[in-house]
Amino acid sequence: QVHVVESGGGLVQAGGSLRLSCAASGSIFGSSAMYWYRQAPGKQREWVATVTSGGSTNYSDSVKGRFTISRDNAKTTVYLQMNSLKPEDTAVYYCNAKTTFLSVVYDYWGQGTQVTVSS
Repeated sequence: QVHVVESGGGLVQAGGSLRLSCAASGSIFGSSAMYWYRQAPGKQREWVATVTSGGSTNYSDSVKGRFTISRDNAKTTVYLQMNSLKPEDTAVYYCNAKTTFLSVVYDYWGQGTQVTVSS
C-alpha cells in the first residue's frame, strides 16, 4: 500500500511564500513521476507542476517563474516552493505519484492541503 501525504498549506498574504511537502511511503517513489495539482472552489482540478524520476521539471504557465518543484529521493518527499503568491493561487493542492510497472499505471493521490492567499 502506498500513502501520499501533503503538508505545508496555510494562509498567506499576496506576495508571500509557502512550501508544500508531499511524503510518499513505499518503494515506488524512486521510479515515480511526481505531480502537484490544485483545485479551486467551483473549478476543475488543474495540473501545476511535474518532476520526473530523473529530475526533469515542467510547470503550467500560470505558475512558471514563481513555483519550483523538487524531490528528495532519500526522504521520498517532493516539494513545491511557491513564491509571489496571488489570490488566484488559492486552492486545495494535491500531490500525485504515478509509476508504470509491466505496462500497468499505478496512480496515488494525497488528501490535499489548503492554500489560501489573501489580497
